[in-house]
Parts: sequence; structure tokens; C-alpha cells
Amino acid sequence: MQISERTEDSIPVVSIVGDVDLENSPKLRAYLKPKSAQKTPRLLLDFAGVNYIDSSGLATLIEYFQAVQGFGGKLALASLSPRVKNVFEIVRLEQIFSLHPDVPTALAALKA
Repeated sequence: MQISERTEDSIPVVSIVGDVDLENSPKLRAYLKPKSAQKTPRLLLDFAGVNYIDSSGLATLIEYFQAVQGFGGKLALASLSPRVKNVFEIVRLEQIFSLHPDVPTALAALKA
């Protein structure tokens, strides 16, 4: 799994390429932990390069989501493949996470 970051409109946009699974979740967790510690107010995860996510990946995202709730942080996910989006829907996490079809839509939601 590869993680890269760029900034758009002062919002960190984190692009993830590869599977978010048991093997790679610790890498994502290690990347996100400082973001919550620094109280990053808004964060966008671009899932365009992700074809698979398992329960450990979901747990990593839930952990970050819960960590930022204390200071009112926002998290948005963009460009989920139908397969990955289906995983969120099966476990009803689309009701908790802010899922968007593309990065511009997610950026607009984070700025609102």
C-alpha cells in the first residue's frame, strides 16, 4: 500500500493505493495517528486506488473517526470503487462516514 498527501484549499488530501487489509492497516493507522494528535480539522481520504478493504481497514478508519470527534474534526472519503463502497454499505458505515463520488465533491462537503 502506498500513501501520499497533497493539500487542496488548505485541506490535506491523502491518496491511498493498494488494499486496506490486515497487512496494510497498521501502516494507515500509523499515518493517521499523528493527524488526530495534531488535531487536523479536516481530512480527505482519496480511495481511488483502493480495490479492497477488510474489517481491519474499517476498524482503522473508525478509530480515526472517533479520535477526531473530541475536537470536532471532519473526515471525508472520496472515489470509492463499487466494491469498497459496498463493504461500507453492508456494515452500514455509510451512515457514519461522509462518502463522496469524487475529490471535488468531498472537498466541497468538508468546507461547508
